[in-house]
Amino acid sequence: MPDLPYPAGKTSPESNADWRPLLFSCWTEQRDERVTDVLRSVQIEWTVRQVNAAYLSDRIMDVFLKTSGLHRALVSRIARLRFWLAWQLDTRGASVFGNVVLDWLDNLQEWRGWSDTGGRSSRVLLDQLDSLVIAVSGSFESGQPELVESYCKQWLDDREKSEQQVSRLRERLLETERGASRQRLADQVSRALIGRALTGRELPVVISRFIIEDWYKVLKQSVWSEGTDSELYRHANKLLEWLVWLGDPALSDRDRNRLYHVGEQIGDRIQDVWTRALGQGLPENALADIQTVIVARIRGEVPELKPALGSGSSLTWDSRWLSLAPVDPQQAEGFIGRWFVEGEGAAEQRRYLFALLEDSGEVLWTNGAGVKLGLQDWALFLADLEADTLRPLPAPTPFGEVLSETVNLLFKVCEKQQKQREEAAREARARAEALRKEKEAAERARKAEEEARQAALEQQRAEAERQRQEDEKAEQERLQKERELAAAKQVDGIALGGWIVLAAQKDDEEPTRLKLAVKISASRKFVFVDRLGLNRREFLHDELVSGVVSGRIRILGSAAEFDDTLSRVVGRIRVGRN
Repeated sequence: MPDLPYPAGKTSPESNADWRPLLFSCWTEQRDERVTDVLRSVQIEWTVRQVNAAYLSDRIMDVFLKTSGLHRALVSRIARLRFWLAWQLDTRGASVFGNVVLDWLDNLQEWRGWSDTGGRSSRVLLDQLDSLVIAVSGSFESGQPELVESYCKQWLDDREKSEQQVSRLRERLLETERGASRQRLADQVSRALIGRALTGRELPVVISRFIIEDWYKVLKQSVWSEGTDSELYRHANKLLEWLVWLGDPALSDRDRNRLYHVGEQIGDRIQDVWTRALGQGLPENALADIQTVIVARIRGEVPELKPALGSGSSLTWDSRWLSLAPVDPQQAEGFIGRWFVEGEGAAEQRRYLFALLEDSGEVLWTNGAGVKLGLQDWALFLADLEADTLRPLPAPTPFGEVLSETVNLLFKVCEKQQKQREEAAREARARAEALRKEKEAAERARKAEEEARQAALEQQRAEAERQRQEDEKAEQERLQKERELAAAKQVDGIALGGWIVLAAQKDDEEPTRLKLAVKISASRKFVFVDRLGLNRREFLHDELVSGVVSGRIRILGSAAEFDDTLSRVVGRIRVGRN
């Protein structure tokens, strides 16, 4: 190799210098120098084997420094092992990289996420590397490599035990954080709904207190148990809006007729949603004060109003939770399970993207030991990546790969030098030309084979897509038939006096309730009237089935049950008016 301190000629075995004391002193002082530079710094004639061993250990460690992906503070300490490697390469040759030492160097990749935080987990690794200093020093003093090999073996045994502990810790952490994420989503969405509904409103105190203290639990449980796309959540939110509408004269006085109908039904609906969400009935007299306010509102009275969210309110909320967009799983998949780094040089900090908490849209960061480092909003994570304040850690290069590539490269250089000395320039050009043609032919063959393979794959994908579409179509037809059969069974089960509800045609209209008055079997015709026996409507059997399937028509219970309930509600209102 050029520019290395090779001897001018062959040296006799008796004059060979012992370089172990020099390398030992460099290791003891933990010097960050290359071995070849140390050899040049002293006026001693080294053997060819020693110079080559020094060059090889330097080359391996230099490449490892650049490609290992480890923190700079770690890799610099590992690279000082070059002094011991140079001595062992001279003494033992390739056997220095036995299974134990090479496995230990390869398994250093488990510390890619290590950062010099000064914490306990950070100090554990530094203490282990301090033990390496002692083991290597003992090897220099005794002249035997067994102390270093024992150190590496103990390290690997401890690593296997710690991996099992970290795996269990990560499983528990993920389970805990997913539950906390769902709870956080339910709490924040409920607070945001209440905050949005009550901001700027003046309501009776009983309604404000019921919403903040009691209805908050219903909203939170509906989000936690069934999510924000569920029917239970929509009903709970709608009742929140109706409570505010009833209590605010500025809203409800505009439509007295609607106020009457909403006040008549809201108590039963609150009871129903409360039971579905919390699994237990509404506490006795929980709505007594609210019912008093509703009766007063129906009579036209204006109860005492106070700001719903006064200066003393403890309710905090963030409207962003109401527009929380779900994270694309395919986009997140490329980031989960990767290490990221922020900062530069010795101040850099590393963290592991352990999981995406889909409920709250947050990234869960951990360290190499599976300990939680914190949470970060997905949008902020993407913003940090875009601003380059957070960078993905490049793919690591194991030490064994560095060693293999370095040795292969040096072997090729040596082989090339020998061929250049042995072969004439004409023969070299001929071989190069033949090699070029061979590569071109191989490349053409490879391209043809790749094109054929891609065509076959494309055909397979097209066939799979066609089959998938046919299966989806068949499944949709089957589900439609099942819905029609279920609807037909409901229609056939309507008895005289049975009630149906027709969906409103416009948003500001109320649904229409009709009672079955006549059922003509011959023509399969159903004649419905309203509760006063007016507004006659006729439907064929198929029209009713189609309406039930589409959701435009809903079949209620028996006439007696409905009339009794309605009579009781109307009777209570009349008594209240008198």
